[in-house]
Amino acid sequence: MARILTYEEVVNLINMSDVVKSVEDTFRGLGDGTVINPTKVTLDLGEAAEWPPYDGFFNAMPAYIGYQDIAGIKWVGGILGDRKKAGLPFICGMILLADPKLGVFYAVMDGAHITNLRTGAQTAISLKYIFKNKKSIRIGLYGAGMQGHTQTEAIADVFDIEELRVYDVYRPAAEKFAQDMKDIVKGRIIICDNPEDATDADALITVTQAKDAFLKEEWIKPGTVVFPMGSYKEITDGVILQSDMIVVDHVGQALHRGALKDLNHEGKITERNITTTIGELVNGSVDLGDVSSKRILCIPIGTGAMDVAVAGIVYKRACERHIGFDFDFNGESFKEDMPRKLL
Repeated sequence: MARILTYEEVVNLINMSDVVKSVEDTFRGLGDGTVINPTKVTLDLGEAAEWPPYDGFFNAMPAYIGYQDIAGIKWVGGILGDRKKAGLPFICGMILLADPKLGVFYAVMDGAHITNLRTGAQTAISLKYIFKNKKSIRIGLYGAGMQGHTQTEAIADVFDIEELRVYDVYRPAAEKFAQDMKDIVKGRIIICDNPEDATDADALITVTQAKDAFLKEEWIKPGTVVFPMGSYKEITDGVILQSDMIVVDHVGQALHRGALKDLNHEGKITERNITTTIGELVNGSVDLGDVSSKRILCIPIGTGAMDVAVAGIVYKRACERHIGFDFDFNGESFKEDMPRKLL
C-alpha cells in the first residue's frame, strides 16, 4: 500500500524547524557518502530552448537516504506562461518514496511545500557552517515572493536576524513581505528602492525570476556570502569570477545548471574552482576558517536528497497520525506472487 498525501496534509505534518534539522542531517550524509544523490535530469520545456513553448522545465531528482533507509524521487517543475496566467504558483511537484529492499512504493505526496521549505533551509544550514561563530546575521534579500518568505523563516530558525534589507521590483510585494515577517525577524526590516541598497549585509540572497543579471561585483564587500538561488541569471559573471571561495551542494549540478553554467561552458569555471561542498562543511571534513575578508559564492542548486529525506519524515508522521489514504498500486496478484515471509 502507498500512502497518498495532499498539499494541505503535507503542510500540517511538517514545520521549518523539522526541515532545517533534516537538511543538516542530509548534508552530513552527502558529506560522508551515506546519502546517494545522482545529478538531476532536466526536461527543458522552453526555459532555455525555443521549443516546446511553455517557458518552463521539469526535473527528475532521485536519492537514497542512508540514515532513513529510504529511496525516492522528486518530479518538480517551474513553469511561467499559461500557469502564471492561471494564477498558479511557479513551482509544482510530486515526491515518490520507495522501499529500497523490495522496490515497492511507500508514498506519493505533493512536493511543492517541501521544495519551498528545504530550499530556505539549505541557505540557513550553509550560513551556519560558513559563519561558524555567528549568532546574529544581516541579510540582503532580493525577491519578496514565496521563496523570500521561506528563506527568511529558515534563517531565523538558526540565527537572530538583526537586520533584513529587502528589494523587489514590485514594491508592494516588499511591503507585504515586511508585514508578514515582522514577528519572525527580530531586527529591522528595511525596504530598498534599488538593488545596491540591499548589499550592506553578511549574506545576499537572490530568489527572483530575473533573466538579466542585476547584482554587480563592485557592490560585493569582503566578508559577504552571495546565494544566487533563482532559476535564471541574477548575478554578473564578475561576482563569480572575483569570489575567493565557491561552495556548492553538488559539484556536477552546480557546473551545469544555475549561476556557473555559462562560465563553465566557456571554460572559465571548472571543478578546480570549487572550494568545497556544503556536505563537507557539515560533516567537518573541511573548515573554511576565518572568512571575514573573503567574498564567498554559495550555490545550493537543490538536491533530491533533501526532498526525499523531508518526505520520509512526513510519511512517518502521516502513518503515526493516520493522515492520508492508502492506495494499492500493485493489486492482489502482486501479493500472491511475493514470498510469504516478505509480506
